[in-house]
Amino acid sequence: MNQITASIITIGDELLIGQTIDTNSAFIGQELNKMGVWVKRRVAVGDLWDDIWQALDEESQHSDIIIITGGLGPTADDITKPLLCKYFGGKLVVNEDVLNHVKYLFEKVYRRPGPILERNLKQAEVPDVCTVLHNARGSAPGMWFEKQIVTHAKDNIAGTMPNRIFVSLPGVPHEMKGLVEKEVIPRLKAHFETLPVILHKTMLTAGTGESMLAEHIREWEERLPTFLKLAYLPHYGMVRLRITGTGDERQALETELSEQFSKLKVLVREWLVVDDDLSLQEAIAALLRERNKTVATTESCTGGFIAHLLSRDAGSSRTFKGSIVSYDNQVKTDLLGVSEEVLKEHGAVSEQTVRQMVVGGLQKLKTDFVIATSGIMGPDGGTEQKPVGMVWIAVGNAEKIKSHVFNFRFERNRNIEQTAIAALDMLRKFIVTNS
Repeated sequence: MNQITASIITIGDELLIGQTIDTNSAFIGQELNKMGVWVKRRVAVGDLWDDIWQALDEESQHSDIIIITGGLGPTADDITKPLLCKYFGGKLVVNEDVLNHVKYLFEKVYRRPGPILERNLKQAEVPDVCTVLHNARGSAPGMWFEKQIVTHAKDNIAGTMPNRIFVSLPGVPHEMKGLVEKEVIPRLKAHFETLPVILHKTMLTAGTGESMLAEHIREWEERLPTFLKLAYLPHYGMVRLRITGTGDERQALETELSEQFSKLKVLVREWLVVDDDLSLQEAIAALLRERNKTVATTESCTGGFIAHLLSRDAGSSRTFKGSIVSYDNQVKTDLLGVSEEVLKEHGAVSEQTVRQMVVGGLQKLKTDFVIATSGIMGPDGGTEQKPVGMVWIAVGNAEKIKSHVFNFRFERNRNIEQTAIAALDMLRKFIVTNS
């Protein structure tokens, strides 16, 4: 099997200091993987000439394709284009197609007053040794280069490899995505006549940790064919299990992958949430759609975070009715009907309170299911009887309410996320057994 590999280089100081989260690499990796290219390395570098140059040298030793994002803007810190021009031994020339596109954007689309700035017009300058990739969504064009690479071999014996492909893309995600979909992927498919098949199948589990899962399925995993690989992807009380297969024959690979996936489902059935690459909230939405039901939340300690998760995906209006964020006790009593006696005797963080919050939510929000939460997220507010991380969660419908207390041990934001995951999993189980 002739595997084609890629490296992704992201450029920008803002990525290194955490000011901007790198979503570009994730998108590029997914698109390359779909066409059979395996992303071997991801590298982030700052806006420094020597560091970018070194990254280009190093990644060309490892990968057939090097995708670069960032540093193509019109300001002084955008140095990618002149660097690539020197790296590939070219000179900057004005590309008339790009120039006309820049003028069109500023005169017809952006409609900015006054003349176009010289720095914007210079976006039309590109190395004369590249193939220009049309950026329909912005002024910075993509650039495609090819270069013969000399290997760094041991004992001073060097060799040459097939031409490496370098693709430079703007860092703006919207522009980058358009170029990848319309220009880069079609050109890569045309360049590489045959590509291996890469397939994935993913399931989501909850209720046990990755080490326990690994021990439970150890014998099955040890017998996996060499062309299949299992990955454990844990996150806050859940573990995704992904089997990746690589090969030359799609049908044979699909058959073996499906057989092993079915065996794995049987082994982990006790903890299986969904046999697809879905989030927990997406799995819940699917359950609700199947039953033509809806859910709402009455949240205290989670402050609407569960509502955010339930409403973030397209089509969520079919299954999510709304939320009452009853952070203050007065809201609990006025809007949800939690009795003052319950709050006085048992406190806001209690089983009695969250059960009444479910009842109030069912009445106020006219929904089939309700999730209620009340707890102490920290860092302050805990007592010996009710420490930081203690959370009561209730889920229910008009016929039944189920409640449970959890004791998380993390910092505030993670406690909130842990509570949300626990509440959603409680809801999932409740829907399955009570509808």
